[in-house]
Amino acid sequence: MQKEKQDLTKGPLGKQILFFSIPLIFSNLLQVLFNMADVAVLGKFAGTMALGAVGSTTTFVTMFTDFLIGLSGGINVLAARHFGAKDKKNMEETVHTSLLLSIGAGVLLLLGGWIFSKGILMILQTKQELLDGAVLYIRIYLLGMPALAVYNFGNAVFSAVGETKRPLYYLSFAGISNVVLNLFFVIVCHMDLAGVAAASVISQYISAFLIVRALAKSREMYALRLKKLHMSRKNARVIIHIGVPAGLQNAIFQMANLFIQTGVNSFSATFVAGNSAAMNEDAIVFSVMMAFYTACGSFMGQNYGAGKKERIWKSYLYSLAYAFGSGLILGVSMVFFGTSFLRLFTSDPAVIEAGMYRVTFMGVFFGFSAFMDCTIAASRAIGKSLVPTVIVLLGACVFRIVWIYTIFAYFRTVPSLYLLYIFSWSITACAEIIYFIRVYKKHISPLCSD
Repeated sequence: MQKEKQDLTKGPLGKQILFFSIPLIFSNLLQVLFNMADVAVLGKFAGTMALGAVGSTTTFVTMFTDFLIGLSGGINVLAARHFGAKDKKNMEETVHTSLLLSIGAGVLLLLGGWIFSKGILMILQTKQELLDGAVLYIRIYLLGMPALAVYNFGNAVFSAVGETKRPLYYLSFAGISNVVLNLFFVIVCHMDLAGVAAASVISQYISAFLIVRALAKSREMYALRLKKLHMSRKNARVIIHIGVPAGLQNAIFQMANLFIQTGVNSFSATFVAGNSAAMNEDAIVFSVMMAFYTACGSFMGQNYGAGKKERIWKSYLYSLAYAFGSGLILGVSMVFFGTSFLRLFTSDPAVIEAGMYRVTFMGVFFGFSAFMDCTIAASRAIGKSLVPTVIVLLGACVFRIVWIYTIFAYFRTVPSLYLLYIFSWSITACAEIIYFIRVYKKHISPLCSD
């Protein structure tokens, strides 16, 4: 029988964080690969119009998904804190309150998306010939939002207590189900867009059911009991205080990326296609790095609850080192193997050549984003979310928009477009690190003792 929990307040930190993160890495990579499989099935069996319609919804879907991920971050931090402090009462209240909040958030996104989906897609300048298909796809896909919210809730709780393997197993089963259902609905039933969307919804409810079932069968302090479902205002406020700013940050971040896309669109169609193909590299590398940010939150949260000051700081440093190292190694590897990677998405030599511009620039600098993202995770782990969110919105969102309309508008070159990433990461990272160190010295050092 697999252990349901792991004490993150004892033992060798470097080894613990690494092994804790490995299942998370595979979970994140699986999500990326399954999304790529969706695109492949549509492109192969449903045609370019269906593929274009789904592609038009990417920003929409990412905004909603990233909001739920941000909310689950608040759940993870609070649950880890109570688990580290061995506070059974507050842990129980956090679990049951979090489930209600997650379901509520999922339902609100579903209803809001249904009502405003067409208007949002028009604002995003979806091509007229793709609009009807995009609206159909997104409205079916949104039916899975409550399930996605519930899965993220369960994943956050399990990660908070040191258990990262169970969510991986459940996600793997749901992902395989998604691929099989994709093929069945598209090839056999000829449902095209509706089929891919329906497959996603079903797989999301499968993963949600499995993770809720595991929590319900648990005998630990974080076990889920339907009779104990109630809203704890105290714990709800903390979750909302940490999770909602993070969720809004993620959503707004996607909106800011639309301005970068306008810069990309100012070049040739070939360049646009190459950039789109190369963005698959971003998804892979960032998904690996993100695992260490989750680890950072879980380890810092438990040790904060347990009053282990030294381990709080070291958890941040180890997570940062792993994230930076993985980003650097994977990014540089992509530079050397980028051509082969791009051939997975296109056979056009001109598109591959264009894609290599982004692969080269991003590959060299990927690792540096860790200083920004890991520090944000560390601040949230100790209960500080609003200021880090404001900093990242100014540094990584507003700064990028200003860059597009000033630096890029003046030079109109590929380097002037892609260099905005390293400059925005650097500026934001400096501000985030200064803030984190000040907060740590002021609030953590006096309160914790080894």
